[in-house]
Amino acid sequence: MSTETPAKKELAAIKGTKDILPGEVEIWQKVEAEAKRLFELYGYRELRAPIIEPTELFERGTGQTTDIVTKEMYTFTDKGGRSNTLRPEYTPSVARAIIEHRLDLQPEPMRYYYIGPMFRYDKPQKGRYRQFHQIDIEVFNEKDPAIDAEIIEMAGALLKKLGVEGTETLVNSVGCRVCRPAYSRDLRAHAERVREQLCPDCQRKIAANPLRIFDCKVESCREQARRFPRIMDYLCPECGEHFDKVRSYLDLYKVNYRVEPNLVRGLDYYTKTTFEVVSRGLGAQNSLLGGGRYDDMMRDFGGPDICGIGFAMGMERLISILDIQPEKKKVLYFAYMEEEGKKKAVELARFFRQNGVECLVEFGYKSLKNQFGRANKLGAAWVCVVGEDEIRKRLYKLKDMTAGTQTEGRPEDLLKIIRGK
Repeated sequence: MSTETPAKKELAAIKGTKDILPGEVEIWQKVEAEAKRLFELYGYRELRAPIIEPTELFERGTGQTTDIVTKEMYTFTDKGGRSNTLRPEYTPSVARAIIEHRLDLQPEPMRYYYIGPMFRYDKPQKGRYRQFHQIDIEVFNEKDPAIDAEIIEMAGALLKKLGVEGTETLVNSVGCRVCRPAYSRDLRAHAERVREQLCPDCQRKIAANPLRIFDCKVESCREQARRFPRIMDYLCPECGEHFDKVRSYLDLYKVNYRVEPNLVRGLDYYTKTTFEVVSRGLGAQNSLLGGGRYDDMMRDFGGPDICGIGFAMGMERLISILDIQPEKKKVLYFAYMEEEGKKKAVELARFFRQNGVECLVEFGYKSLKNQFGRANKLGAAWVCVVGEDEIRKRLYKLKDMTAGTQTEGRPEDLLKIIRGK
């Protein structure tokens, strides 16, 4: 009988998730800060919804025929026997929050932004994870086509602010419940005629929702889809007029765009306007952000009859193409001797932190030489020496680690030097 101890399984992150470590997280923080700053210039406010929601919310909101609901949701039954789901997208949660808290009765514009993790069981690939992060915006109760164009312009402004180049804006209209049934009927008939040329998944979509065929990434299906009827030819007068006005406002904003007839997006709730911004630097999975209008969602949830529109942007995919270097922090490192020096270093660090200076006091009882080496390794901007003589004279040495110069003074004097005064 073997007496060998079984090897311990190596701990690792779950497949499809990743750690965002120091050195990288600063880039995320910069993107988030730029997004918040820009959105608030357009009158948006932050809304934070729970990560878990009742499964029914996404079945009704996202759509039972979507790949998200049929294949990708992380759904579980809790101890109370309720079916819950980790949110795969944000829009149904926001619709639920508006209805639950009657935000439609508040005087403020219903313009919201949110940043956070989503969860979908999908094949991990470059820029796509099972836990991924999105920056989303939503506008409710604004029917005017001008808001559609403003949202698209705002998305472009954010990408420009982040230094993203080589993008293309695609727009389309997917009609509404008045004009789409006739289109779906003809689309289903065309798809049936080429059923054998479609993949098994698209063959299933013929009956369930033929518009979803346009989302397929299989090249043979995409080739067939290019020959399908165009939804633009089926738009009712209201949808046609709405799309014409969206395009006129895009021209007013001087947004360069291209009408893409096959752009239907992957969610059942879209009506009228849909749009995407794609990047030439991302290969086949080239969408940086996408969205559209959903005028029926609130009513379908049993809420007020108000329209909505928004977009979502995947942060992992965006950050993969950004050329952003995190700003180097200017840290004040304290090098001290003995217990008395440590206590004084703690006291001084408190003073400097209260005045907005990032400080680091490490409790390793190393020699001054080792502490200076440590400060150099960490890239500290300055080192404050706290020794017996410094404590006795109440004058502390401050070394500029870049210039190599050293100054002596009271804490107030050193603060002025650090601030560049």
